[in-house]
Amino acid sequence: MALDLQEQDELDNLKAFWSKHGNLILTVITVLCLAFAGWRGWNFYQAKQAGEAAGLYEVLRTAASAKDLTKVKEASGNIFEKFGGTAYAQMAALVSAKAYFDANDLKGAKAPLEWASEKAQDEEFRLTARLRLAAILVDEKAYDEAAKRLQGPVPKAYAGQFADARGDLLMAQNKLPEAKAAYKEALDALAESSAIKRLVKIKLDALAGAGA
Repeated sequence: MALDLQEQDELDNLKAFWSKHGNLILTVITVLCLAFAGWRGWNFYQAKQAGEAAGLYEVLRTAASAKDLTKVKEASGNIFEKFGGTAYAQMAALVSAKAYFDANDLKGAKAPLEWASEKAQDEEFRLTARLRLAAILVDEKAYDEAAKRLQGPVPKAYAGQFADARGDLLMAQNKLPEAKAAYKEALDALAESSAIKRLVKIKLDALAGAGA
């Protein structure tokens, strides 16, 4: 009988606790379930986005290899519009820009490079886009615009490449002493293993031969 009374007390306490805190507990459980469902849904959405973007990126690469600029424009445009927040968009920008450049369509090449220089997720892609865009602007003799793309501090790993690009810009403007200084800066900043260091030295030697 004493056990029955003890069980009754425990039951009464449980009822009182549930009456006082039951709604809060149910709310917390509901929120946790919704959060978990939302997390799973977001992961599924992200995976779906990445899969679709990957498919379009392969279409773009195939079109670029085939020099089919119509398909390059269509595929890259779809990637930028629908999957601009994925890593595939920044890769697509560089692939499509090269396809346009190889076809001597400088205007077409500039658009994806502009996009990548501002919106690419990774700094490496933004910096690479700036360098390539500056080179095109130099070819177009848009020197002020090119200079803007090369201004500002950059990571040490890119200091040599940006100094080399400034040298090319100054050479195009026939500012030979300034170009020589920029190439020297590039030579000092580039690692010995850098593929462009030898080219920078050739430029410097050519300037020395010209008496700059």
